[in-house]
Amino acid sequence: MKTVEIVEVSPRDGFQSVKPFIPTERKIALIEELAACGFRRIEIGSFVSPKAIPQMADTPEILQRARLPKDINVMALVPNAKGLQLARNAGVKRVAWVVSVTESHNRANVNRSVDESFANFKAAWSELGQDKPKLRFGLSTCFDCPWEGRVPEEAVIRAVERVLEIAPDVEIGICDTTGRAAPDHVAKVFGMLLPRYASDRVIFAYHGHDTYGLGVANAIEAYRQGVGIFDGAAGGLGGCPFAPGAAGNTASEDLVFAFEHMGVKTGIDLSKLLTAADHVAGVEPGQAGGKLRTVPRRRALSGFGHATQGLGA
Repeated sequence: MKTVEIVEVSPRDGFQSVKPFIPTERKIALIEELAACGFRRIEIGSFVSPKAIPQMADTPEILQRARLPKDINVMALVPNAKGLQLARNAGVKRVAWVVSVTESHNRANVNRSVDESFANFKAAWSELGQDKPKLRFGLSTCFDCPWEGRVPEEAVIRAVERVLEIAPDVEIGICDTTGRAAPDHVAKVFGMLLPRYASDRVIFAYHGHDTYGLGVANAIEAYRQGVGIFDGAAGGLGGCPFAPGAAGNTASEDLVFAFEHMGVKTGIDLSKLLTAADHVAGVEPGQAGGKLRTVPRRRALSGFGHATQGLGA
């Protein structure tokens, strides 16, 4: 593949872990700045209970007020039938629904069993009839669970099959929720999934975390297996609040640098993204991550159409 898509998820997956409420005006400014970097898709927020995640309470207002390019795809997470209906009422045309592969994480995340979660999704999705938004179905803990350890590949395969039984037209996000996957593990999982299930109707994406410094390496391995869609969070912000010890998402700027450095186009302006990533990281510096922002800026942009004289070796 000559190109890949980086999905910017910091406005949802990044902000949701920040305890102090981020003013709506600041969120909108950051989202507009990220959109100007060239992302084709942004996960803008979620329709969850404000009691569960207060940080996402202003998602409907953000959707109404944010000035975004007409060609950008806006995605929002929905945890249940009510959230799905609220998202549709707000005009969201692309939704993300998440179920964990492991029982322990699913109960910690949504307080129900995996079977109950799939039953809830089936009921909500079937009620829509033919008028359905585009669907990203995220499968959490595909590699490791904080309570159950390494996840058997057969469990991931069965979860994928359960998704396809309900939604045959879908983008499936394979998630390294804890960041504990290694490149060989990523290769094994995608090496089993893509030949069996990938098609014009079934697309796979990779969502990684950088807890152990393997976020970029794992994304590159997923790419080598045939994946072309990757989630990232500017400034490395985020992490699963229901996975103890999980650090932030793989930084979008690190992913863009790695792929562009390999000659794989992302369509994202790295200079603009680095500036935006600094601003996003400023929301909660203690939770921010990523490596590229720590490199002298002119050096980081060397080879990306910016002046490099006098930078040294």
